Amino acid sequence: METLKIDAGMVAEAVPPRRKDSHKRMNGTVCVVGGSRVYHGAPYLCAMGAMRSGVDLVFAAVPAMIAPSLRALSPDLIVVPLPDAKLSRGNVSKLLAWVRDVDAFAVGPGLGPQKPEWVAHAVAEMKGPGRSIVADADALSPAVLPALRGGKAVVTPHAGEFERLFGEAPSPRLDERADQVSRCAKRAEVTVLLKGPTDVVSDGDRVAVNDTHSPAMTVGGTGDVLTGVTAGLLARGVPPFEAACAAAFVNGSAGAAAARDLGFHITASDVVSRIAGAMKGFDRLE
Repeated sequence: METLKIDAGMVAEAVPPRRKDSHKRMNGTVCVVGGSRVYHGAPYLCAMGAMRSGVDLVFAAVPAMIAPSLRALSPDLIVVPLPDAKLSRGNVSKLLAWVRDVDAFAVGPGLGPQKPEWVAHAVAEMKGPGRSIVADADALSPAVLPALRGGKAVVTPHAGEFERLFGEAPSPRLDERADQVSRCAKRAEVTVLLKGPTDVVSDGDRVAVNDTHSPAMTVGGTGDVLTGVTAGLLARGVPPFEAACAAAFVNGSAGAAAARDLGFHITASDVVSRIAGAMKGFDRLE
């Protein structure tokens, strides 16, 4: 299988134009589900990544104990307080009743340990008709894969999460890693975005690599931003493989821009602040 190189031309084809007569919700809505007593930053960074991707509305569904923190961080997000940090059936039912007509969910950033069967049920419920989903971090377990199969779904593991998800460690060789990701994506019937110094993306039929990153992007939270951008592009109607490829390119470009300004001293918030600049060149009207 030929390995594609993700470039600006590929991203330009993926990012949809905006209609001149656009109104609210026409350009997509995202709901980020995550956060815990310890991690309030991850769902915030993910939500802001989605916001900067060009969608109209972003909901952040987080445990009530950290909801005030997210509200204080940004007035741009609609914060939905969940009773607790568990993705129980009751919590998921309440969430879906509160956030109707969401185009894409991003599940996992900062979520903390969960019962795998709870996460699998949550993902199955969120992946409803016409909706897309990105699973990351604590939402990645083998139990979740059947719930994602065959839908408009992307998983965004780093190397350790990839091993947990598919039972094999990524090869240090890029060509072998590309084959691994392609094989696992085909078996699971899901688009895989394996994060790393060189990202590898595959839907089982196509495989592509992205090397726009800076070494400064080892800082915590940049993967959460990537998950948000991926969800945002899915919400805008971009198919999973193309959304994952474009998000990897944009996130890496934003991180590289931050590193050019600040050296090896960036934060994930610095990456968020440069997502718009990385995407602006792909803006067009119809």
